[in-house]
Amino acid sequence: MEKTQKKAYLYAGAAIFFWATIASAFKLGLRSTGPPTLLLWANGISLLVFLGLILYKKEGHMVLAQSKKYILRSAALGLLMPFGYYLILFEAYSRLPGQVAQPLNMIWPIVLVFLSGWILRQPVRLKSYVALLISFTGIIFVSSQGDLSGFGHTDVTGVLLAAGSSIIWAFFWIFHMKDPRKEEIKLFTNFLFAFIYIVLFVILTGKPVFPPTEAIAAGIYAGFFEMGFTFFFWLKALQLSRTTAMISNLVYLAPFLSLLFIHYLVGEKIFPTTLMGLFLITTGIIFQNYSFNKSSGTKKIQIQ
Repeated sequence: MEKTQKKAYLYAGAAIFFWATIASAFKLGLRSTGPPTLLLWANGISLLVFLGLILYKKEGHMVLAQSKKYILRSAALGLLMPFGYYLILFEAYSRLPGQVAQPLNMIWPIVLVFLSGWILRQPVRLKSYVALLISFTGIIFVSSQGDLSGFGHTDVTGVLLAAGSSIIWAFFWIFHMKDPRKEEIKLFTNFLFAFIYIVLFVILTGKPVFPPTEAIAAGIYAGFFEMGFTFFFWLKALQLSRTTAMISNLVYLAPFLSLLFIHYLVGEKIFPTTLMGLFLITTGIIFQNYSFNKSSGTKKIQIQ
């Protein structure tokens, strides 16, 4: 194996590992604080990560040189993600077991296809509807929390929030990909506005700024490895790999690895319905990506 490809696998492995730990970090942090406070710390740390990267690459002038059009775009997108997206996602995690919230949040690639069809006027193929049906069946299994007979243990609001967050992410991704600015410039400016929003939200709603130590630790960890460095690990892996397909398919290991961390770190008993549902959701996404990539002539698959 060539040296460059080995580096690509190392970067991809690091990204997958950290993504797999994030659901556990969310659950542990939300045990002692609410979603707004956890987001305040995570958003603030990720903002520092992006700023550090920009200063390291000597791109500070590019931040200052942004036009009013792009600043206003970031103001709007920052409201969508990370502010709105993570507030909703964290609320879902506070209501649901991690093994339920995490898979439900995974369906955004399929949602993206249907939103692209609506917003970008792209045709939606029959295979996309089949993929949606497969993943929706998986959602039913996951949401049941081990009780397919009556869903008696299911927090419906939490399920709707977790699944609904994928819609917000898909909307964000469409407009983010149409933005020609460099990734770190876009993300820093979006997160800067989002940090302003979350600070105002925390102050106006009277939420605590300094939660217990374990919540601060979870927020810092999420800021570094959910919203910060991991994104660039993944991009670096895609850039170094001979083909993006050699790397992109590895990402589907993350949700299954995540269940191990949720079990051993959070202490959740993993339901058989979770495993079955996660398998169906992942199958639907892979089926969708395969049919989409085959028709579009590209093998690039992205993830949160």
